[in-house]
Amino acid sequence: MDRSRAVVLGLAVILGVVSLLIVLPFLEYVLLAVLLAYVLRPLHGRLTPRTGEQVSAGILVLAATVAVVVPLTLAFWIVVQNVRTLVEGIREGEITFEGLESTIADLTGVEVDLMARLQSVIEGLQVGGLDSALSTLSLVSHVLIGLALTLFLLYYFLKDHQRLDRWLRGTVPIEDHIFEELRDEFDDVMSAVLYSHVLVAVVQGLVAGLGLLAIGVPEPVFWTIVMIFLALLPVIGSFLVWGPAAVWLVTSGRPVAGAFLFVYGAIVVGLTDDFLRPLFIERHSESPLNPAVIILGVIGGVYLLGFIGIFLGPVLLGLFRAVLDVYRDEFVQEGESRPPDEGPGTPSEETGVPDTGPGAPEGVEGAEGTGGSD
Repeated sequence: MDRSRAVVLGLAVILGVVSLLIVLPFLEYVLLAVLLAYVLRPLHGRLTPRTGEQVSAGILVLAATVAVVVPLTLAFWIVVQNVRTLVEGIREGEITFEGLESTIADLTGVEVDLMARLQSVIEGLQVGGLDSALSTLSLVSHVLIGLALTLFLLYYFLKDHQRLDRWLRGTVPIEDHIFEELRDEFDDVMSAVLYSHVLVAVVQGLVAGLGLLAIGVPEPVFWTIVMIFLALLPVIGSFLVWGPAAVWLVTSGRPVAGAFLFVYGAIVVGLTDDFLRPLFIERHSESPLNPAVIILGVIGGVYLLGFIGIFLGPVLLGLFRAVLDVYRDEFVQEGESRPPDEGPGTPSEETGVPDTGPGAPEGVEGAEGTGGSD
């Protein structure tokens, strides 16, 4: 029996490694499907009694597709239009870098020709145009296949989530109450991370967008949407927009507006992250994570998992803490509270006489009899 178990476990490990290698090229898309399934699971539970599991899953997949494709298409169209306007303005001489070049020269003492450098970059792109086109085509194909895989997996994660839950319960070799504790901890960490991430990003993007609108930066609505997505990256998120915008205002002859935007972004926008993130985490978690852990999880998660690591990085760190908490509650504290085993020499609860082994009761009786004869 032990040999058979070892063989089965060995096969499971080997096939598990091979399966991971198969999934690895699209791991972030698989994890994205898991994340979306978790977010849409409550809606699926409400729709299922009315429409059935298959129809409910199909409706939610379609809704998720529209919610992702439409904003991305709109953002891509706006970016293309702005790039086209920028290129035409540079060609016609309406847009120059003289102000920025003079500012750089005043600050550093080094004269630079930004237009010449930009033209050299464009010429380099034209020389390697075929290679760039092929690499871009390969990247786009990979992304499209990954997104299609995400939607496919999302449908089955929603439709078969109860079957998957039963399979995990029957396969993972832990007791049911420990399984429930781990799942509750997972739900707690996931909801706290998602709510804090998304709500802080939306608020920070809107607050930064109000600053751009008040100063008069072009396309404030578009840049607000961009900052909402960038704000998912803590610390440096929305700064990637309002920081260059402040520099642009200074180099365009509006130093007061640029300085105001920089101070507004550093203080007001920055405080929204510092103040709101711990608040949202505490409201949506029974055992909230430290904001420093979330920031570390986001940065490390992006390096390890790509974009999806923004969400799953903090979740994985939170789950690690949750597993340690469950281990402490179930095994460490239980072992400390368990009474010590009674051994030889331990006083008997009934007689108060030290127990010396199996013959102790008889010895005790003999002792009592001797005492009585005296």
